[in-house]
Amino acid sequence: MSKIKNAFGKGKALIAYITGGDPNIETTGRLIRAIAAAGADLIEIGIPFSDPIAEGPVIQGASARALAAGCTTDRLFDLVMELRKDLETPLLFMTYANPVFAYGTERFMQRSAAAGIDGLIIPDTPYEEREEFAGACRQYGIDLLSMVAPTSADRVRQIGKAAEGFLYCVSSLGVTGVRTKLTDEIASVIKIVREESDLPCAIGFGISTPEQAKQMAAYADGVIIGSAIVKLIAEYGENSIEPVAAYIAQIKKAITEQ
Repeated sequence: MSKIKNAFGKGKALIAYITGGDPNIETTGRLIRAIAAAGADLIEIGIPFSDPIAEGPVIQGASARALAAGCTTDRLFDLVMELRKDLETPLLFMTYANPVFAYGTERFMQRSAAAGIDGLIIPDTPYEEREEFAGACRQYGIDLLSMVAPTSADRVRQIGKAAEGFLYCVSSLGVTGVRTKLTDEIASVIKIVREESDLPCAIGFGISTPEQAKQMAAYADGVIIGSAIVKLIAEYGENSIEPVAAYIAQIKKAITEQ
């Protein structure tokens, strides 16, 4: 069993997203440690990119700040390697196809594995093109995570069968961002996936309040929180450690009380 899938073995899992290097590399390291200590079961680190097409304005802003502060992929590899000296929480990279190609696919995977990255999310790579990266991921023991949405329709079964680690279920259409209302459309997608695979399913995109997290956790094995965390980091900057940790603890409590 992969380290990522194993993280779902203790009840409803909380996956927390932050943009690497926002507001700076040093604070990112402190945030990752605090988020893990506050109850996150997996942590997703976004590699800042100048054209993050799946992201809303909150995470786009975080990418811009991180790039302006001098964050690079190599600096994030170094940070993860430093964290791995004492942090066991599974860590994922979220990036896009172009940065991986530009870095060199095999070199990127080799460095990710050497640093201690457990999984990879590449949201602009459709299921039909996943083999562009899947072979290198398998070679270096990295789970290539798949995404499904309410519009995935007849492709859901195929995606579910091929998925690794956990299946990232997109709660609603559009880009990432905080939403005031969520629907349960994704529940029918998860039902289909569970007919094909025992892989854990986690719901992301738009979840921000404890109530929303609890609602979505009722359908899935875990929830993914991103923009709400990034908004706190944007507001508090280098002083965001305590507010983010308190927020993570609040969400974890909500999804645990099922």
